[in-house]
Amino acid sequence: MSVPAANPERIARIRALLAAAFDPVALEVIDDSHKHVGHAGARDGRGHFTVVIVSEAFAGKSPLARHRAVYSALGTMMEDDIHALSIRAETPTEKAASAT
Repeated sequence: MSVPAANPERIARIRALLAAAFDPVALEVIDDSHKHVGHAGARDGRGHFTVVIVSEAFAGKSPLARHRAVYSALGTMMEDDIHALSIRAETPTEKAASAT
């Protein structure tokens, strides 16, 4: 079975939606779909992604609220384009503390 290439259009769309919603100081979007070849979610064409986002917009929000905010910002992509999404959402202060 061949390994699918990363989907740059989906990555760009995810980046644009998250950038508009959160004005992040750091944003990384990784297409992990190649790790899930043959998986049910991969067979229907939707992808597996990892998002690492650092934004002051997450201040005072629980991890669950942060994830819900990311899902909301991605809108219909969560239904049509994304099968699975791993999220690490931090504030700049949290990111700085975890780097030390």
